[in-house]
Amino acid sequence: MTIRFSRAAVTAALLASAAIPAQAEQVFNRIAAFAVAENLPKDADKATKTSAEIITATEDGMQLIYSDSPYGAIGFIDITDPRAPKAAGSLKMGGEPTSVTVAGKKALVAVNTSESKQKPSGKLVIVDIATQKEEASCDLGGQPDSIAISHDKTFAAIAIENERDEELNDGKLPQMPAGDLVIVNVKDGVADCGSIKHVAMTGLAEIAPEDPEPEFVAINDKGEIALTLQENNHIVILDGKTGTVKSHFSAGTVDLEGIDTKSNGALKFTDKQEARKREPDAVKWLDNDRIVIANEGDYEGGARGFTIFDTTGKVLYESGPSFEHEVARIGHYPEKRSKAKGVEPEGLEAATFGGQPYFFVLAERASVVGVYKDTGGTPELMQLLPSGISPEGAVAIPGRNLLVTANEADLREDGGAGSYVALFEYAEGEKAYPTLRSAMVDNAPIGWGALSGLVGDAEMEGTLYAISDSFYSMQPTIYTIDATKKPAEITKALVVKRDGQPAQKLDLEGITLDGKGGFWLASEGDSAKLVPHALYNVNEKGEIKKEIALPAELLQGDTRFGFEGITSIGSGADQTLWMAVQREWGTDEKGFVKLVSYKPESKEWGAVRYPLEKADKSVEKSWVGLSEITAHGDYVYIVERDNQIGDAAKIKKLYRVAIADLKPGKIGGELPTVKKEEVHDFIPDLKAATNGYVLDKLEGFTFDKAGKAYAVTDNDGVDDSSGETLFFPVNLEGIN
Repeated sequence: MTIRFSRAAVTAALLASAAIPAQAEQVFNRIAAFAVAENLPKDADKATKTSAEIITATEDGMQLIYSDSPYGAIGFIDITDPRAPKAAGSLKMGGEPTSVTVAGKKALVAVNTSESKQKPSGKLVIVDIATQKEEASCDLGGQPDSIAISHDKTFAAIAIENERDEELNDGKLPQMPAGDLVIVNVKDGVADCGSIKHVAMTGLAEIAPEDPEPEFVAINDKGEIALTLQENNHIVILDGKTGTVKSHFSAGTVDLEGIDTKSNGALKFTDKQEARKREPDAVKWLDNDRIVIANEGDYEGGARGFTIFDTTGKVLYESGPSFEHEVARIGHYPEKRSKAKGVEPEGLEAATFGGQPYFFVLAERASVVGVYKDTGGTPELMQLLPSGISPEGAVAIPGRNLLVTANEADLREDGGAGSYVALFEYAEGEKAYPTLRSAMVDNAPIGWGALSGLVGDAEMEGTLYAISDSFYSMQPTIYTIDATKKPAEITKALVVKRDGQPAQKLDLEGITLDGKGGFWLASEGDSAKLVPHALYNVNEKGEIKKEIALPAELLQGDTRFGFEGITSIGSGADQTLWMAVQREWGTDEKGFVKLVSYKPESKEWGAVRYPLEKADKSVEKSWVGLSEITAHGDYVYIVERDNQIGDAAKIKKLYRVAIADLKPGKIGGELPTVKKEEVHDFIPDLKAATNGYVLDKLEGFTFDKAGKAYAVTDNDGVDDSSGETLFFPVNLEGIN
């Protein structure tokens, strides 16, 4: 079955889903984030890789249990106080736990013990939750993936995937042995190993019918099982008591229009994909007659959204690219996944809060959760929540008004965030996220991300301009922001061009007004990658009119940590540009960086020395540098930050230097050292914004025409990051 979308239909759906009131009566907001590494034993190496993948809750809703594949354990979190989750220990599983569910006082854990893809094996482990001890296990006869417990707690269903080897024959099917479905009787939380029933899934799918690969399982109130065969692009509905197949059908295909299909450093939602297989991952029952699937794709891609079916296979609703467009509008589109899976919808949850049915779509690579109101017809997008890096699983606890997500990526080895469990509360209030969203133009979202420098418009209060950094190297862009809206809105995208084409080989990090309707831009540069350190003057159309190379004296000992901000003081012949160099270059004394000056009229260069705060020596590879410079009144304001994230973040501060003290010396000679004054600590702002962890890259700061201060974080183009962008006003009351 193929669903086709016209651009007009997509636009209508987007407008309907975007009609969200500024303040809903009840909203979901994040109230806490728990670092999974806190559950490591005291004697364990704290750098041990950990992950939270599939997550469930005890029946009283006071404890969370999650599977941790890399550590080979399940973890426990005490959420008696959901705003202050506590580590409650972990239990090794003797293999790779793939999924976990709760039946009464027991946890049922599916564990992969496979020797290889060709020799799959697994077990079902019964764990007493109170004692955190393994009580029994059952041989599953294959590699398990998802597990679900029936509503009456009398049986469990386990998808035995026997997953394919992606390195073998280019990952093509068939790859034996075939997977199947296991049904096992449960009593008082204990599985009866002797009751295990293997239900064959062969001969059902049109794609590789001899090699079914069951992925995800869900059970409705009637004890019916919904099972996805992801690589086979198929869905099966079974009777849970007998294992009888009641219906089965292809997940079908979708014709997509208005999507980005190129991983090329540019966000352009103008492409098409025809007959794109849905290849569903997660499945959830919305009621006893309807299921929703997350069309992640695996074998050949995926349809990038979600679909609602009835139990006969009739399509009741298809999201098409509408979910992906909304994700792009909040800056979470993962450009490096464009060619393959886009935002990669993978996980699902469904529950009723306050009498209203909802379902939740987890976009793995976009690191967001879509909150949809289940209307029984066309679902209504209510919110997009910032989850954490790579949300894999979720559990709703309606009795406590909680939604919890498990975010699997652990990037601590590379200086990023670890795996987190995020808790959201359903309550009255305003939506804390997003803080910045783009408009739709010509039926497509303005794609954006990796914002670095900021500058205020000279005439209009509440109007700012932002610049994207080198992540979008094929489409460097100046964004117009209307900060008077909530959330603030990107209303226009101006591509920086050279000879009429998007300029390339730029590493833009700073932006300021040129006083003539255009801008001066600062390129941080990286000589090793042949990206120049330079200044660029662009006109109101984005065309580069001047390109200023740095003098040889300044480039001595240069590194990739070049200009991170630019500001302008004076006008006409007296105009002076000031740039902040992020870190020490070869000629700088340790602990000091340069503020560099350039006069466009006379082409004179100069510099002063700026003293940096000291990095935390107890943290490996920790450093402190500058991220922004902006002139306002009698001062230049400078953002100084460390490169740390979460609890390790110590320095995210705003300093200022009197303009009267900016008396540049000759580059290559003795430079005067300026005196700085601390103005503001951003860490409380970053902590309070969405109750997540402290983001590392606070990179933009400026004032608008009325003197109101704003700051923005850089989300690294959603590449190995949570994708979160925080754009917020900065309270500088009391500062003269």
